[in-house]
Amino acid sequence: MSKKVYVLLAEGFELIEAMTPVDVLRRGGAEVITVSITAHKEVTSSQKVTVMADTTIIEKNITDGDMLVLPGGYPGYINLGESQEVGNILKHYAENNKFVGAICGAPTVLAKNGVFIGKEVTCHSSVAEEMKGYRYNGKEAFTDGKLITGMGAGLSLNFAFALAECLLDSETILKVKKGMELI
Repeated sequence: MSKKVYVLLAEGFELIEAMTPVDVLRRGGAEVITVSITAHKEVTSSQKVTVMADTTIIEKNITDGDMLVLPGGYPGYINLGESQEVGNILKHYAENNKFVGAICGAPTVLAKNGVFIGKEVTCHSSVAEEMKGYRYNGKEAFTDGKLITGMGAGLSLNFAFALAECLLDSETILKVKKGMELI
């Protein structure tokens, strides 16, 4: 049975931080659903690329996933952090021992919602000081239990494969890497 992953899209999200995990996880057979955090499916990235989300946070209850992914990007991560709905869903995933991935500025959304306190994380260096209560390590991508964090846009592929390692078997990951000419 394939794993279900929800990728949250807020206005101003970082394009490659959202789409690289979508690409890698779909190649690996996961059911990946992009979710606009507003009432509209159209969401514009920080690079002014408009994408059509698969659904919206209003249309669909997304608490049934195996993983929730929070891309960064400015002001995308701010918009995620200001959303009460996102906070409620994030808390549900944390309390129910489900995987959560956050990259770049998005780990600050964890801090705003008081989830995964004490975990070891990485994030964009510009927001590292906001991660009080966490152990910042400055690595490219890092997994601590059910929490997967990534540093930033240039390391989106590292982050995507860290997510994949939590959901997919090593043979599938190897096939994906071969298909992408990574090995």
